[in-house]
Amino acid sequence: MPNDDPRASLPDPAPAPAPVTGAPEATSSGSFRAAFSSMTRLRTEVLAGLVVALALIPEAIAFSIIAGVDPRIGLFAAFTMAVTISFVGGRPAMISAATGAVALVVAPVVRDHGLDYLVATVILGGVIQVVLGVLGVARLMRFIPRSVMVGFVNALAILIFSSQLPHLQGVPVAVYPMVVAGVAIIVLFPRLTKVVPAPLVAIVLLTLVTVAASIAVPTVGDEGALPESLPTLLLPDVPLNLETLQIIAPYALAMALVGLIESLLTAKLVDDITDTHSNKTRESWGQGVANVVTGFFGGMGGCAMIGQTMINVKASGARTRLSTFLAGVLLLILVVGLGDVVAIMPMAALVAVMIMVSVGTFDWHSVRPSTLRRMPKSETAVMLSTVVVTVATHNLAYGVVVGVVVAAILFLQRVAHLTTVTRLDASDEDDERVYAVSGELFFASSNDLVYQFDYAGDPHHVVVDMSDTHVWDASTVAALDAVQHKYAQHGKTVEFRGLDPDSLARLDRLAGELGAAH
Repeated sequence: MPNDDPRASLPDPAPAPAPVTGAPEATSSGSFRAAFSSMTRLRTEVLAGLVVALALIPEAIAFSIIAGVDPRIGLFAAFTMAVTISFVGGRPAMISAATGAVALVVAPVVRDHGLDYLVATVILGGVIQVVLGVLGVARLMRFIPRSVMVGFVNALAILIFSSQLPHLQGVPVAVYPMVVAGVAIIVLFPRLTKVVPAPLVAIVLLTLVTVAASIAVPTVGDEGALPESLPTLLLPDVPLNLETLQIIAPYALAMALVGLIESLLTAKLVDDITDTHSNKTRESWGQGVANVVTGFFGGMGGCAMIGQTMINVKASGARTRLSTFLAGVLLLILVVGLGDVVAIMPMAALVAVMIMVSVGTFDWHSVRPSTLRRMPKSETAVMLSTVVVTVATHNLAYGVVVGVVVAAILFLQRVAHLTTVTRLDASDEDDERVYAVSGELFFASSNDLVYQFDYAGDPHHVVVDMSDTHVWDASTVAALDAVQHKYAQHGKTVEFRGLDPDSLARLDRLAGELGAAH
């Protein structure tokens, strides 16, 4: 399936006001009021929220098992996260709930210290996210290159697909034709009408067939017990001392960082799909507020969910905060008020939905042979490193960090080789030797600078023209000091000319002050 959407464009700096031209501001076009602008829009938002709520139930239960807590903890977290972020988030229509990445981070806390410490960890993690959001951590999005974004999307698609494989192993034979039928409905039904989301049609039809024909297949109820009451306020029963902080702080910090990375990347992806601009700073501290609320209601914490967000935005066409709000509310209504009905839904229907989400999420254009031939090998290496690490660790944050590091190393290596030193005067009998340096001078490119001059053969006065370069760091100043020192050892002088004001100020401030170690 070709994927030529603009999701692979470089991330815009954030936070930033809505641009004067280009993408409109999502916070206004995606408001609750916008959902009531027409009956068509309202119907789309309501049905999208229902589809997402149905898809959230087995996911929340599965993530609860990963974290080692009762399924109700994950379901309550999905409810409180979705409802809270619908009001305080910066990216309308994005779905936040309990996630696998956060579950993996907090699982050791539950295993070693119990549920109360988990709740305390979630609350502290939310506070850290609020602080990081206010400090402008969203601005770091500008340092995530296109190739990492492509790797993030592709790894995400692979993880969504692989997470469905357990539901296809060791199951009755009837599951397989039901999954195929579900995929066929999702693909073909939009050709008839788009009034009702195709994933919802697939879920309803397969459920009716299963019940009517009494087909014995795994159901949502087999995944775990559904709650029978509403979530209540919970204060963690932990000592308020330094020892408790030492226990929960590392996990809270990891949870905060993982949640922010996934949420901001997901927000950027939705921006590209919808051609709107979201408030990344608001989304950052909004995630923190949602986690604090979730913690006080005994939830396991969470962040943006890319799979459910794709169902909401791409498969169902939602664009406003109402769909996110209803996803949380309808989830609670379904599991508490209609638990018996939800329990009989076949897992095969939800597996079909998630398979199509993974197919639609993958950037097929990025792996076409024609694209790979044109793409620089360094870009492909960054994308592959992001995918491999993410799939191997099942943690999108780790993959993104590794991808950014690999991209930075390859970029520095490439830029370092662009720095050249050229001799300008042609005669060896001149009383003055002139060299010209071009390219950017920083720690990676200036290391070999000292070996580019003929200290013994040059005349008594040497001029280095630096009008086509820039001195970026102390390593370069130390290299220039070394050049000057070597000429002095031969009784010669060297003059650096043409420095721009910033480079000259750095050289005047640091020259001769760095010592031999530098």
